[in-house]
Amino acid sequence: MLTSGSPSLRSDSFSSDGKESVSVQDTGCLSIVVLGASGDLAKKKTFPALYNLYRQGFIQSSEVHIFGYARTKISDDELRNRIRGYLIHGKESSSQDEDLSKFLQLIKYVNGSYDGEEGFRLLDKEISEHEISKNSHGGTSRRLFYLALPPSVYPSVSKMIRNYCMNKSDLGGWTRIVVEKPFGKDLDSAEELSSELGELFDEKQIYRIDHYLGKELVQNLLVLRFANRFFLPLWNRDNIANVQIVFREDFGTEGRGGYFDEYGIIRDIIQNHLLQVLCLVAMEKPVSLRPEHIRDEKVKVLQSVLPISMEEVVLGQYEGYKDDSTVSDQSNTPTFATVVLRIHNERWEGVPFILKAGKALNSRKADIRVQFKDVPGDIFKCKKQGRNEFVIRLQPKEAMYMKLTVKQPGLEMSTIQSELDLSYGQRYQDVSIPEAYERLILDTIRGDQQHFVRRDELKAAWEIFTPMLHKIDEGELKPLPYKPGSRGPAEADELLAKAGYVQTHGYIWIPPTL
Repeated sequence: MLTSGSPSLRSDSFSSDGKESVSVQDTGCLSIVVLGASGDLAKKKTFPALYNLYRQGFIQSSEVHIFGYARTKISDDELRNRIRGYLIHGKESSSQDEDLSKFLQLIKYVNGSYDGEEGFRLLDKEISEHEISKNSHGGTSRRLFYLALPPSVYPSVSKMIRNYCMNKSDLGGWTRIVVEKPFGKDLDSAEELSSELGELFDEKQIYRIDHYLGKELVQNLLVLRFANRFFLPLWNRDNIANVQIVFREDFGTEGRGGYFDEYGIIRDIIQNHLLQVLCLVAMEKPVSLRPEHIRDEKVKVLQSVLPISMEEVVLGQYEGYKDDSTVSDQSNTPTFATVVLRIHNERWEGVPFILKAGKALNSRKADIRVQFKDVPGDIFKCKKQGRNEFVIRLQPKEAMYMKLTVKQPGLEMSTIQSELDLSYGQRYQDVSIPEAYERLILDTIRGDQQHFVRRDELKAAWEIFTPMLHKIDEGELKPLPYKPGSRGPAEADELLAKAGYVQTHGYIWIPPTL
């Protein structure tokens, strides 16, 4: 484990108010409260992320205590036993066993309701006792509340935190809350939720988490675009024909039918995850790497998106979706969607941004595909083989590769499509790529809001999709049936062709093996 003096514990980023962030080892002890501690999200994502940060030395037992809070009546040890299995991967060494035992002893459980004073007063008492035990001076302590909860209880929980669990004064300490998506179901509900939270906390205290922004290849986008000379002159409407941002799963709702049917693929994936990626692909270079400068540019992109044309939307629902007993027989919820967005600005006028997501398809992947225009004056007659493409594979098997035309080895002057390939599993064999939640929780502790969604950004995103979502909710837009294990409705491929995407036939990217 890293020592407390390790330089890698320091952050050179900036906090949301423009002040330089300090290391995780700030003044005052740190209390991390996981609300909804007995739920799936906490067990599968939040606690494992905290454990990995602990093992790497980013949070220290000398300063940190972790509190689980939920309605379930269980003991500290029962919570520890519930999450233990999610923290162990493969055969653990004796040193890892020791780390796990020490980490679990940092966890204390508090039982209470999400809208009752008694439970939160008890939680505050437990946190205060921890702070006193660490000789933390009044007002210097740091309190992080992670709401691993349904959005419906955000307002009541936030009100309880505000009234009973805040850091008592400001002598370098802070109180921050992390809220999970979905942030509302449309513009009105999102604005209502934002207003309720905004009445209780300052914007710099609210961290709206979208785990896609913590993915390694998403984090690489700004570096790729703005630190490499050969991308700068190409990244515009003069050279790029279209951009696809794709999320595909090869399984259906599988036990989440009731939840999914309430939201659908657009709210669940496209309006947040894929739209966040679009912002990073399309934004202008920020003035600096300060979080607010980056988030300013993302908002400008969203505000430049034209209203969606219903002729550039294809919805689908896989056959068998309504066989789930938790899904209505009359469900109009799409499990697949292809939507073309158009950005009205100098850089991107005329370039379609194609967002595509679906369940029960023929493969599982998420990637960004930037397709370049045809080569003018094609003397090699190789247009039929396909266009140049820059592809960023977000998951699985993280990679980025450039599809290009080369001479086929041999005596004949014939061409073939190949690639320049950076596959992370091969190039960075000794590097463990952190989970998105690890990075984002660490950013929250450091006060770096770069990878979190700001209120005006959230509003601009909902303004784009709300009119279409209302048409779906009212039954005006119907999803087309498609077979599980297919590419989705055939009409989606037809829409891509109309938007100018040229599919490459006969070429398949094969991830390199060691």
